[in-house]
Amino acid sequence: MPEAMIRLEDVTKRFDSTDQSAVEGLSMEVADGETVVLVGPSGCGKTTTMKMINRLVEPTSGHIFVDGTDVLEQDAVRLRRGIGYVIQSIGLLPHRTVAQNMATVPKLEGWEGGRIEERISELVSIFDLDERMLERYPSELSGGQRQRVGVARALAADPPVMLMDEPFGAVDPIVRERLQDQFLDIQRRLQKTIVFVTHDIDEAIKIADRIAILNVGGKIEQFATPEEILRQPANDFVRKFVGVERGLKRLALMKVEEIRVEDGPVTAPGSSSKDALEELARFDFDWISVVEDGELLGWVDRSGLEKAERVSDVDPRPFSAYVTGESTLREALDSIVTSRTQVAVVATEGQRYKGILTLEKISKEIVT
Repeated sequence: MPEAMIRLEDVTKRFDSTDQSAVEGLSMEVADGETVVLVGPSGCGKTTTMKMINRLVEPTSGHIFVDGTDVLEQDAVRLRRGIGYVIQSIGLLPHRTVAQNMATVPKLEGWEGGRIEERISELVSIFDLDERMLERYPSELSGGQRQRVGVARALAADPPVMLMDEPFGAVDPIVRERLQDQFLDIQRRLQKTIVFVTHDIDEAIKIADRIAILNVGGKIEQFATPEEILRQPANDFVRKFVGVERGLKRLALMKVEEIRVEDGPVTAPGSSSKDALEELARFDFDWISVVEDGELLGWVDRSGLEKAERVSDVDPRPFSAYVTGESTLREALDSIVTSRTQVAVVATEGQRYKGILTLEKISKEIVT
């Protein structure tokens, strides 16, 4: 694992209003370029932990290092300017345009105008924003647009570390999923060190390199990859927090390309119906894929073949959906249960046939 970009050593936070510690003796490391998600029940100290990293909350004791330097030895304002920060309510300045909002930290850092314009143009490209949006005000944007601008603003000065406090929690589920996908795509390219807080375990599983599941007092119950947590929860607390659908959640982490697809019944348009019927009988199927020079044309069923002399005499039906190597096994499972053929057909881009996945095959992956 790369060296730690963020390191917490025996960190404790006690507020004057209560005798109980919000966080007690917490130690953890976040590697350079890693996305670590803090998740747990309300009051477990996940947001407090994150805010101590940029000193929005001052720790009572312990040490926090960012890029090898103790944050308590740095000027708090300078520290925060060097760390990107995104919150659920976004916090865009309502009286400033999108471009002006994105330029906030670079201006504070003394960047020249040309450099700022170049950076804003770069962010427009990274986040696939409409340039006409730059002159609009936050109130003129949709919730999803405001959220993307908020993340872009946090990245404007190109900080190595990002802190994100439930950044997608205020948008509807469809927009939220789109923002998560975009976040993953951007992180693959930029490789920032990210501490991300959420209450949603499914969101944590989707975006995290590692997940820290916290209990009351900031106690880490398990700190591991999503796959490890789902496969082997450390204790009953983790097991209950993750939920009863651990197997299905694991499928969302696994790509079709990671497993061996199965051979399925295949015929060519020029084949005789007799040969095609023998092929589908060999697999005990009632249908067969029609493939020409590697291209998936569709499928035909037994009844159609029994009335024809050649496969080409039957119009192949298109598959309602197929999956690719980049699809998750959860998507493959959805394709199986919604398809009349009751399998997931695997193809590459351009409809190049690869094979099939059955419910039995996916079931084996769940219990492995």
